[in-house]
Amino acid sequence: MQARGYPAARAMGPARAPAQVSVILPVHDAEPWLDECLGSVLQQDFEGSMELSIFNDASKDKSMTIIEKWKKKLEGSGILVVIGGHDSPSPRGVGYSKNQAVAQSSGSYLCFLDADDVMMPQRVRLQHEAALRHPKSIIGCQVTREPPNSTERYTRWINQLAPDQLLTQGVPEDLLFFYEHLRKGGGVVRVDQSLLLYRYHPGAATHSVLETTIWAHRVRFLEEQALPHWATFTIWNAGRQGRRLYRSLTAGSQRKVAAFCDVDENKIRKGFYCYEGSQERPKPRIPVLHFRAARPPFVICVKLDLTGGAFEDNLRSLNLQEGRDFLHFS
Repeated sequence: MQARGYPAARAMGPARAPAQVSVILPVHDAEPWLDECLGSVLQQDFEGSMELSIFNDASKDKSMTIIEKWKKKLEGSGILVVIGGHDSPSPRGVGYSKNQAVAQSSGSYLCFLDADDVMMPQRVRLQHEAALRHPKSIIGCQVTREPPNSTERYTRWINQLAPDQLLTQGVPEDLLFFYEHLRKGGGVVRVDQSLLLYRYHPGAATHSVLETTIWAHRVRFLEEQALPHWATFTIWNAGRQGRRLYRSLTAGSQRKVAAFCDVDENKIRKGFYCYEGSQERPKPRIPVLHFRAARPPFVICVKLDLTGGAFEDNLRSLNLQEGRDFLHFS
């Protein structure tokens, strides 16, 4: 959730008071998920004024029939529903649809929702409360993934695409917007509760963006915004993702890596990682330490919610401050 950065557009027709929160919902052929998604909007326990701004991006299934059905239920509960869209032969994309849904909305705060996801009843309330406390920040939250191993399944799938399929992949507009917000001095605050059920499936918009494209943007931002402030740092994860991050860094950033850290005794016992692809002679040999023996700051390459809480417990035990002592890369 975030505060609107410019005045809301005035709707044509009878005047209406602006909503406190606009839920922004782009829709394209979302028939299998819309009932559950829209039901989660109806179940919000937020007591302020709320509207749902939907933009239909050339859906060819029964999405609009479902939307019209839920419009009556939602407006009967005091949630105004604003619907826009187009029926061109082809969709114009998620970024375009979000922009149109924002333009037709009136809320002081914007809450983004994908048509295949489900909000927990407290999502709008808790993120709105956080937004009031942090007016210059984007308010995030924890998510529950469905299926639970969807991140790994997606990575395997996307890396198996043929070269001609890779050419069709899109742009991570959410990530670029997020980074631009940070470049302009904005903040980020996370509500540490799972407030969203995030689905992965073959038709998900996530699949329109190459994992390698997202990785490249993340590395660039890390080197641009964080690493210049650190003389040295430790990469938390001596496995595949940590080593990949090291190899992706510029030579100057690689020289700042003091160590890798891990909990895997086999990796720690080996004692070092040697980057065979380095042009330097002798080739760099980076120490591999137990996380308790390593020194911050850390760049963490461990995905959250994938170790049954063990990683999170280890991190909390060090009493570090996020942003100063560590950053999450994954």
